[in-house]
Amino acid sequence: LMKLQSGLFSTVSSSFIVAMESNLSPDPSDTTNALLTQLMYIGLGNFTAAGSTPVDPASTWSPSALTLRIQMIAYASLSMSLLAAFGAVLGKQW
Repeated sequence: LMKLQSGLFSTVSSSFIVAMESNLSPDPSDTTNALLTQLMYIGLGNFTAAGSTPVDPASTWSPSALTLRIQMIAYASLSMSLLAAFGAVLGKQW
């Protein structure tokens, strides 16, 4: 019974981790929009507004502290449930 509960909890926990994974990376559309804006400035001949280096919003982006805490708790709970399932298997085989 312990193996089954640990396995089910691990499955549900890992599905939540996969769903929250997108919060840990920057939105690629922000980078695309910044590059398109720069190309528009270059096309209009406004080289000073375009700048000498491309603007990369992903370089200044970082996930919120709350998102990181939630991810840490989710990974810790997944690790503990897998450890419990492993312990149940070892205990049953003993």
